[in-house]
Amino acid sequence: VQLQASGGGLVQPGGSLRLSCVVSGNRDIFSIQPWGWYRQPPGEQRERVATITKGGTGTYTDSVKGRFTISRDNAEKMVFLQMNNLKPEDTAVYFCNALFASGDNYARVYDWGPGTLVTVSS
Repeated sequence: VQLQASGGGLVQPGGSLRLSCVVSGNRDIFSIQPWGWYRQPPGEQRERVATITKGGTGTYTDSVKGRFTISRDNAEKMVFLQMNNLKPEDTAVYFCNALFASGDNYARVYDWGPGTLVTVSS
């Protein structure tokens, strides 16, 4: 399975970006998997910021709640992250991955793709 995230770039504080994740190699199971967007700021740990269930329900970490929206297109095998009102602390490399339930949390399924860099700066 290959995960190709795109849509990152340089944006000013308050701006918006829409990230896309194209998934290849798992056509038969994409639609039944929950998916997540993660980010890794420079020098920090990777964290999951948004999760979408197979039914399309999104949940978010507190720092992005109300600003980010995760969505999916099962027909096209794509996952999206709409990011509004971006802040400098949103600067990170963003990754997508399928998820599986692990205890009371989720864990990623596949090896990481290259991610896409988002830089928020004036």
